[in-house]
Amino acid sequence: MQERHRATGRTRQAAFAAVGFVSLLLAVLLGWLSLQGEGGCSGDNDAAVLRHERETMLARQLEQFDQYAQFLVEYNEKVNLTAITDPEGIEVKHFLDSLMLLKAVELPEGASVIDVGTGAGFPSVPAKIVRDDLRLTLLDGLNKRIVFLGELSRRLGQENIALHARAEEAARGELREQFDLATARAVADLRVLAEYCLPFVKVGGVFAALKGPDGPAEVEAAKKAISLLGGKVEAVKSFTLPGQQARTVAVIRKVQPTPAKYPRHGGKIAKQPL
Repeated sequence: MQERHRATGRTRQAAFAAVGFVSLLLAVLLGWLSLQGEGGCSGDNDAAVLRHERETMLARQLEQFDQYAQFLVEYNEKVNLTAITDPEGIEVKHFLDSLMLLKAVELPEGASVIDVGTGAGFPSVPAKIVRDDLRLTLLDGLNKRIVFLGELSRRLGQENIALHARAEEAARGELREQFDLATARAVADLRVLAEYCLPFVKVGGVFAALKGPDGPAEVEAAKKAISLLGGKVEAVKSFTLPGQQARTVAVIRKVQPTPAKYPRHGGKIAKQPL
């Protein structure tokens, strides 16, 4: 059994090495995200220095994604974090999908972000690999995931807060309306996600929900709930990942404080959506 485990580990490492691990596709996207908005250079020397800095930054980001993927697969053997463990699947369905958050939402320098029901760290940890100025709070109701996230943060050199709590309880405490961005990448209906997430967002901030191809229809059905919770739909942005169905990011602006009676207690949120 022990020998078979070692063999599995060697096979996994070979698979990631064969992919490289993070392919040119992700490298190009990371380059675009990291370098957009850069100004021009005054001379050849300045251009060379800037190019070197960009290449160094991109190499560091790609190394972090590689570490992330390998640790995710390794830890997944003892704690169920994801059903997606092949290199291409992790790259596209986890990493690229998570990075759509940064294409959909413009975040200020040093933005405070809470990832509600973060699971294995998606979408916020990939976003922080690209935007290391972000201040992350990773919230999940399962302590085994929090242990994973703490170790992952240490390995990636990220100073994240990993918090074991239920969203509806945490949002009634000191974290209420403290964040520039609340985000979630979950299968729950948007009416449910909005009640979990919008109470964390400060007025003027954003709730961004990463959804599948039915995202636009969910947004339409959730408009009443969003309004009750102090939000307003600002944009619904669609993306198509390689070989995948369309993905949607619903961008919801917090325009007024969430009434004190929300979020509701326990199972009411899921059983009786607003």
